[in-house]
Amino acid sequence: MPVIRSSDAVTHEIHGARFVSYATPLAGSKELCAWRGEIPPRTKAPAHTVTREEIFHLLIGELVITLDGRTDRVLAGDTVIINPGSTLAVENPTDRTAISWVTTSIGLEAELADGTRIVPPWAN
Repeated sequence: MPVIRSSDAVTHEIHGARFVSYATPLAGSKELCAWRGEIPPRTKAPAHTVTREEIFHLLIGELVITLDGRTDRVLAGDTVIINPGSTLAVENPTDRTAISWVTTSIGLEAELADGTRIVPPWAN
């Protein structure tokens, strides 16, 4: 039984946020990836279009999420379903770090508005 201890999780940082990776192919996962996101206060991540479905669950805090042009305030306990091809922007307008849990299938990529493609190691 693969058990990923918190001390074994791998941390990545991009656009001011931290992604603490638990389930990846390197950790033994065959189909899914999962990570904890840490979005610091007053952080606004750039909009990006995803290639795979993501399930985004907010554990702690409050965020403003824009998905395909629709903006919603998301509170701890809320879940956002992000379909493939959707464009997502995440903002933490508060003074406290927001913590999320995200699950997707292996192979997720994201494209920024300028055409830059990101292959996040926490989802591949």
